Amino acid sequence: MRHLVVAAAVLCASSGAVLAQDVAAGETSFKKCMPCHKIGPDAENSVGPELNGLDGRKTGSAAGYNYSEANKNSGITWNAETFKEYIKDPRSKIPGTKMFFPGVKNETEIANLWAYLSQFKADGSKK
Repeated sequence: MRHLVVAAAVLCASSGAVLAQDVAAGETSFKKCMPCHKIGPDAENSVGPELNGLDGRKTGSAAGYNYSEANKNSGITWNAETFKEYIKDPRSKIPGTKMFFPGVKNETEIANLWAYLSQFKADGSKK
């Protein structure tokens, strides 16, 4: 029985390390997004909208950002699934969007990027 407890503890500890590594890899991947998007406590709209509180946020809803009609009317609420579909090819997912980005195709990179983005609350603090 003691071996099972130790094995479970090791598994939990290693899972946490993987999650932390994914967030770190996502932060590195976010450098591709930084020319247009900001995130964190001091984030403001730039070429693109700030991305705080993205998980659960409706498209076209960042205060003060001038979205395309296509984006405002897309009906998308951001979550892991919608982000994954969108980031692969933004112009295909929302035809008429102003976002001019070729996309991220690698599934692991997309998951890491979402892990990084989804940790920020609407005020820019981390969950």
